[in-house]
Amino acid sequence: MRIGIATDHGGFALKQYLVAKLKSAGHEIVDFGAHELKPDDDYPDFVIPLAIAVAGGKVDRGVAVCGSGVGATVCANKVKGVRACLIEDHFSAKQGVEDDDLNLICLGGRIEGPELAWDLVETFLSAKFSQAPRHLRRLRKVAALETGKTEKGENL
Repeated sequence: MRIGIATDHGGFALKQYLVAKLKSAGHEIVDFGAHELKPDDDYPDFVIPLAIAVAGGKVDRGVAVCGSGVGATVCANKVKGVRACLIEDHFSAKQGVEDDDLNLICLGGRIEGPELAWDLVETFLSAKFSQAPRHLRRLRKVAALETGKTEKGENL
């Protein structure tokens, strides 16, 4: 699988760990940075290019890390076609893909330890979207929001 990954200073060490684990698991990695630890860098500078690559199909899935995972999640979800979520448990890592077609996982470099983070990423990458009609229906409603209108055409 071709995996994009990005972080700021808050997730730098965790990203380095995950890149090594992903490579050893046979994944192709596209690293959007940060490539060096700079305490004053900004997560949007790395997460936005990752999110664009996920939405555009240049990578199969994305992994974004910042200090808490919250900023990366907010940022990534501003890109049309991205379905990102801060994931902190095994069930959500799997169910988020199966039911909601999650395509970008966000983690907190200061929250999850490396082994938990790796378990969450492995679970996220191995899960498949169910294509169940009810999930497709719900995703159409969510996608409609990206146009600035609800599914019924009401302005947001």
